[in-house]
Amino acid sequence: MPNIALFDLDHTLIPIDSDYEWGQFLCRVGAVDAEAFARRNADFFAQYQAGTLDPVEYLEFALGTLAQFPRQKIDELHQQFMHEVIQPALLPAAFDLLKKHQDQEDLIAIITATNRFVTAPIAQALGVSHLLAAEPELDAANNITGKLLGVPTSGAGKVIHLQNWLAKQEKQLSDFGSSHFYSDSHNDIPLLEVVTHPVATNPNARLSAHALAKGWPQIQLFDKQ
Repeated sequence: MPNIALFDLDHTLIPIDSDYEWGQFLCRVGAVDAEAFARRNADFFAQYQAGTLDPVEYLEFALGTLAQFPRQKIDELHQQFMHEVIQPALLPAAFDLLKKHQDQEDLIAIITATNRFVTAPIAQALGVSHLLAAEPELDAANNITGKLLGVPTSGAGKVIHLQNWLAKQEKQLSDFGSSHFYSDSHNDIPLLEVVTHPVATNPNARLSAHALAKGWPQIQLFDKQ
């Protein structure tokens, strides 16, 4: 039977949060009002810490920022972002872990709460062709409208997106001999609970404690930044 290996992205395969770093990059290059952006972002971070964050509201804030730019301009900005921020964060330990599953001919996918615009080039740079991410609505000219399509790819939403993606291939998780999921965050416990091999990867404190209680393996690919 084939096997499947799933990976979170931020702080799992890369030692940074690509969504946060994208916002910081836009501020740094003067593409957005840095003060207004930082204030709104701080509000969302406080909600996240309090456990009251509405993922749709946050994603539509992030996507609304993208909607301010014509597609050509935002693609140019992303190329600069990849060169300046992401490429230095692509570290050998992540490629080695991916290669282990590639050598076993496992089906490999990244599943991330960050939107597809930010993460698709990162997945490509990591050599992963399957990406499950928050989906921005596009208009007829391929510009981002600022709206989210479907449910967020966070928490239990990751399980839903995985099930839907596999269903399109006429498969379900139980069709695989083994299923791995690597994540750093307690937010991913719903998906970690349904695979056969959950792996707490560079785990935050809450996930580390949960993994210890469950007897799940814990690995460190790199130090968090």
